[in-house]
Order: sequence, then C-alpha cells, then structure tokens
Amino acid sequence: MSLDQARERIQMLQHFVKQYMLPKEDYGLIPGCQRPSLFKPGAEKLCDVYGFSKHVEITGRIEDWDKPFLHYEVKVTLVNKRSGHIEAEGIGNANSREKKFAKQDTYSIANTLLKIAKKRGLVDAVLSATRSSGLFTQDIEDMVINGTGPEKEEQPAHPEPTESKPKVSGPVTENQLKKIYALAKELNFSRGAGTRIIQNRYGKSELQQLTRDEAEDLIQKLQEMKNKH
Repeated sequence: MSLDQARERIQMLQHFVKQYMLPKEDYGLIPGCQRPSLFKPGAEKLCDVYGFSKHVEITGRIEDWDKPFLHYEVKVTLVNKRSGHIEAEGIGNANSREKKFAKQDTYSIANTLLKIAKKRGLVDAVLSATRSSGLFTQDIEDMVINGTGPEKEEQPAHPEPTESKPKVSGPVTENQLKKIYALAKELNFSRGAGTRIIQNRYGKSELQQLTRDEAEDLIQKLQEMKNKH
C-alpha cells in the first residue's frame, strides 16, 4: 500500500467514525485515557464496513466449581469476505476473580464471563485489522495488565523452611501494579499485546501471577519501550 492509499484509508475511517458511529454507544472516553475506547457495537460496525466475517473459538476454559473459579479465553479471527484472507486475530480473557465480579455468585455468571471474553477478543482484533489504534484504545478496564486478573494462589500459613530451595521473591506489590498500569496506558497497549509480553517473557497468563522480581523486570521493560517512543 502506498502512502497516498494509507492516508486515504485513514481519512475514510475518520469520516466513518464521525458520521456513523455514536459516542457513548459505539465508543466512549474512559477517565484518565487520552483516546476514546472502542466498544462492542462500534467494533461490529467497523467489521461491517470493512467487510470482515467473525470466527470465534474458545481456546481456553477453566470451570472449577469447587473453588469456585471460572476462566475463559477466546480467539476472534477476522476474515476478509472478498479475499478470504485472515485480516487479524484477537485474544480475549475473562475470569470470575476480576474485581467487578468479586461480590457476585460465581455459579450464575459463567455465560456473562464467556460473552465478555468474546467481546474483548473482538475489540482486540478490530483495532488491529482496521489500524484504528490511532483513534481508539481498548477499554482500560479490559486490559490484562490492570491488576484485575485472578488472585494469586493462597500459600500455606506456616511454610516449612528449606535451605536447599532457591530463594523466590514475594508476589507483585500494589505499587508495582500501579506503575505497570500507568506505563501500559501511556504505551496504549491492547489486551493482546499485554498478554503476549507476560506469556512470552515470564510464562504467566495474568499480571498478578508475577513475582516481585518479575514485576520489577516488566516495569523496566515497559520503561525502555516508553523511552524509545
């Protein structure tokens, strides 16, 4: 694609957003965020205007009814209806230990969690496929690096001291979570980008699973990325 074609596409996108997308319904400004967040209705409108078909696949499912704990991971693939080519893939996660569900009955929100995971995956894919991250961001509350993932597993109250085991740092602190959250917002990370960094660098699926040392390493990594911009 030439620079003129790219410029024309951006202008067409801006015109469509201005003329056909509704504030507070298709997108909205989240407090503390410089760009508006893209909502599910807006993502579906963009799929229609760009000619994308949506393919949804549940790639991860944890349903532990004894704890209880529910976790769903969904991959949304956008396919160009004309060419049949895959335009983008997005990953969405949702679990019952997120803050917004902490006081709700876990047994009654399984369907809600699955729908939220699908929505997050769709928005992630649309932002990538339409190159609209310059106009929108993903809902900050939906980002994986916001400290709302599953809580860390409980440790024994009185663990046995063992000299032979290597010393492991404690769990990520609240101050570290806030620093990571702030840097992620400045870098305009999508949910998928945050997930990939955590998985590839530390082999973890959620921010709160990191140790204190890992969290400090992530802060330094994000700071380096910020300094390069």
